[in-house]
Amino acid sequence: MNPTPTPDTTKSAEHGVMFLTAEELLNWSRSSSLWPLTFGLACCAIEMMQAMGANYDLERFGIFPRPSPRQADIMIVSGTVTYKMADRIRRLYEQMAEPRYVISMGSCANCGGPYWQHGYHVVKGVDRIIPVDVYVPGCPPRPEALIDGFLKLQEKIRNERILMTK
Repeated sequence: MNPTPTPDTTKSAEHGVMFLTAEELLNWSRSSSLWPLTFGLACCAIEMMQAMGANYDLERFGIFPRPSPRQADIMIVSGTVTYKMADRIRRLYEQMAEPRYVISMGSCANCGGPYWQHGYHVVKGVDRIIPVDVYVPGCPPRPEALIDGFLKLQEKIRNERILMTK
C-alpha cells in the first residue's frame, strides 16, 4: 500500500521521488556543470593546472576547463594583472555567455600582491576591471584552496534566485 503524497515543502527521497522547485533544479544543474576559462597570468597558473590534473581531479565536481570564452561560464584569473592585460581580460569576460562568474586566484589578482605599492604597471585587484564572485587567497594558493573556491561558488550558484517570482 503506497502512502498518498501530500503537498509538503520538505524534500523527500522516499521511493525514488524528490520534490523540488524548478529553480532548485536549474541551480543544481548549473552548479554541477561548471566550465571555467583558464586564464593563467603568472605563478598561480601552475597551481591551477595542478588542481585540474589527475591528483586533484576537478572533473569529479563537474568542472571541465574550456579554452574558449564562448564555451565557458567561469573565468579564473590567476596571477598578476597588469594594465596591458586589463583590456584583454575585460574583452574575454564580455565574450562569455550569461550567467558568468569570476574567481580571483592569488594575492596578485586579489589586490596587486607584492607589487601593489611600487608597481606602477600592476592593477590593484582584478575587481577594478571585472566583478569578482570568489576570492582565493594565497601566494600562490594551493590547489586545495582553488577547490574550496569552486565549492563556495557552487554554493553561491545553488542559492541564487533566477526565476522572477512575485
